[in-house]
Amino acid sequence: MSSRLSKEEIYAIIKEENVRFIRLQFTDMLGTIKNVEIPLSQLDKALDNKMMFDGSSIEGFVRIEESDMYLYPDLDSFVVFPWTSDKGKVARFICDIFNPDGTPFEGCPRYTLKRNLKKMEELGYSAFNIGTEPEFFLFKLDQYGEPSLELNDRGGYFDLGPTDLGESCRRDIVLELEEMGFEIEASHHEGAPGQHEIDFKYSDAIKHCDDIQTFKLVVKTIARKHNLHATFMPKPLFGVHGSGMHVNMSLFKDGENVFYDTSKELQLSDDAHYFTAGLLRHAKNYTAVTNPTVNSYKRLVPGYEAPCHVAWSAFNRSPLVRIPYSRGLSTRVELRSVDPTANPYMAMSVLLASGLDGIRNQITPPESIDQNVYEMTEQERQENGIETLPATLMDALKELQNDTIIQTALGNHLYEHFIEAKQIEWDMFRTTVHPWEREQYLTMY
Repeated sequence: MSSRLSKEEIYAIIKEENVRFIRLQFTDMLGTIKNVEIPLSQLDKALDNKMMFDGSSIEGFVRIEESDMYLYPDLDSFVVFPWTSDKGKVARFICDIFNPDGTPFEGCPRYTLKRNLKKMEELGYSAFNIGTEPEFFLFKLDQYGEPSLELNDRGGYFDLGPTDLGESCRRDIVLELEEMGFEIEASHHEGAPGQHEIDFKYSDAIKHCDDIQTFKLVVKTIARKHNLHATFMPKPLFGVHGSGMHVNMSLFKDGENVFYDTSKELQLSDDAHYFTAGLLRHAKNYTAVTNPTVNSYKRLVPGYEAPCHVAWSAFNRSPLVRIPYSRGLSTRVELRSVDPTANPYMAMSVLLASGLDGIRNQITPPESIDQNVYEMTEQERQENGIETLPATLMDALKELQNDTIIQTALGNHLYEHFIEAKQIEWDMFRTTVHPWEREQYLTMY
C-alpha cells in the first residue's frame, strides 16, 4: 500500500518547519509509548529501516540473548510536534518492530493488529473503522512538580467556566491536536470533578490506535504546561465516576458500511447482529486485555455508569454494548467497558477477532435489554441470561486463559508475556498492605 507522504515530501516539511530531531516511537505490551530520539543527520538511516535497539529492555519483547530489534518507520505517521520550537522542532514517526532477518516481530502490538486486519480482509471486508472516547482526570502538581490528589476543579458533566477550571487547559490541548492534523469533534467536562473528555474523528483501526497514543502524549504534555498532571487511570478517586474509553466499531466493504441495512429491524444488518453477538460471547474473556490493570476493576462496579453486565441494547446506556442512534455510514456498535489503560492495538485486535467470530459462525445475539440493567434484581438478570464481567484482574486472566479465539488474536508471544506480567501485577497488589486495611483493623484487633 502506497504511503500518503513520500520521503521527498517529508524532507521538505522538515526543512520548512526547522525540525532538528526525530523521535522513532513504538508501543510496548503494556501500552506505554517508547521512543528513540535521533538527530536529523541519522534520518536517512532510519528511513532505510536500519535503526536498531535493544528489545530485551522493553516489557514483553525478547530475552537478552535475542535482543537486536529494528524500527521500521511508518511514513504515514510522520508529524511535527508543535510545542517543540525553541532550538529546532521535534518530529516523530510511529514504527513497527522487525526481527534482524526482516520478518515482523510477533510481540509488536501494532503488527498484531495488522495481522488481525488481514484476517478481516480474507473474509471480504475492506476496513475496520473505530472511534474512541478516552476520558482523563486533571490533578494539580505539588510544590515539587509531582502529581497531587488535589483536583483542578469541582465541575460536573458539561459544566463550563468558572466551575470548569480545566477549560483553558483542554482548549490548549485541542489547539495542539488540531495543529497535528486531528479533527476534533467536541471537548467537554465529564461527570466527575476534574474529569474531561475530548472526542476526535473515527478512522481506520491502525490510524486510530496511533491517534490514541498521540492523544495521550499531547494531553499529558500540555497539562504539565498548565502545572497539572493528566492521568488516564480508570479510577483514581473513590466515590466518583471512573474514566472509560468507549469504542465505536463498524466494518466496511467497498466504501459501504456493512452494519447498515434499511430492510432490517433497527436498520441493522445481519453482520451487525453477528458482530454484536461475538462481542457478547467473548466479553468476559477479552476483558483482561481491554481493562488490563488492577485499578480497572474499581471502575467496573454498579452505580457509576460503567457497564459490568453482559447485555446489549439499541435504546439505553446501561448494558455493555449499545447501538448509537445514527445510521447510514455512521451505523456502529459501541462497547462501553474499555478503559484508557488498554493497549489500543491489542484491545482492537481482540475486539475485531470477537466480532469476526460472531460473523464467521453467524452467532445470534440474545434479546436486547431495553430497561436499566443497574435497577434489575439479581433474579431478573439471571432470568434474562445476563452475566457479569470479571470482578478482578485475576478473574479476568482466568477467563482469558479459557478462550482460544482471544489467545490467537494476540498471538503466542503477546499472550504468554501478557499473562505472566499481569499475574505478577496481581500478586504484587494481593500481597501489599493497603491503607484501607490499616484503617479497618489496626485499632480493632
